[in-house]
Amino acid sequence: MPIFSHQFLRQYLHDRLADISVDSVTATQVANNLVEASLKGHDSHGVSMLPRYISAIREGGLDPAAGVKITADFGALISLDGQHGFGQILGQQAMALGIERAQQYGVAVVSLANAHHLGRIGAWAEQAAAAGLVSLHFANVNNRANVIPWQGQSARLGTNPFCAGIPQLHGEPIVLDFATSVIAGNKARIAWNEGRQLEPGCAVDDRGDATVEPRFLMEEPFGALRAFGEHKGSGLAIICSLLGAALTGGNTERKGDPGKQRIINNMLSILIDPERMGGAQHY
Repeated sequence: MPIFSHQFLRQYLHDRLADISVDSVTATQVANNLVEASLKGHDSHGVSMLPRYISAIREGGLDPAAGVKITADFGALISLDGQHGFGQILGQQAMALGIERAQQYGVAVVSLANAHHLGRIGAWAEQAAAAGLVSLHFANVNNRANVIPWQGQSARLGTNPFCAGIPQLHGEPIVLDFATSVIAGNKARIAWNEGRQLEPGCAVDDRGDATVEPRFLMEEPFGALRAFGEHKGSGLAIICSLLGAALTGGNTERKGDPGKQRIINNMLSILIDPERMGGAQHY
């Protein structure tokens, strides 16, 4: 397997995006985000996403020129529409607004609807933590449902990630970032591309029987991923959809569009200034 330097990959991704008329600043930010995800060990959210993004742009499901649009502003609570723009751009913009408001009010609640793939949600927790803020993030995936609920018979949920970030006075922040399925959906794609099997317990086939074959996540007849922790993962996936999508004005999994290459995420983020809390001195 060939090994590429991160500098080469950053430039390569930038250039391929520029080839389809993505402006240089946007292409650089998207490329850097994808490469950083791969460097952190998450190829599922890294450079391997580039072909999917290009297909989504060509199909019209991803608008590379879109930014966040403020749809409601109540000071500490702000609602944004991503207008199907790059999640790497929208996530950064949403967190920048949230950081500004949390520093002003002590807390900020930011809803972001209709963003294209937000990538590794931990990146947004890290952005908040770099500003000294605690953050919580509830996101859903508005695409073909590919997670079977606990004791369910067919896929009804997205891989709907949850994330929390906590800054430390010294050292890197504590970041918890996970899909509510046993593995993220794109990890099945990576296994499929590499010709290897999934770990047991991750997925079921089209009949609902346990399988280690990633093909059931990639081509018809479709199977599904399992939710982590049985009822716990299923329950948290529903909460992420209700808070991340229904509450923000985005689409839940009930309105997926399996015919498109786009991946639409919706996310609710809560940012807290720990210096304003009752336990700030102890914290």
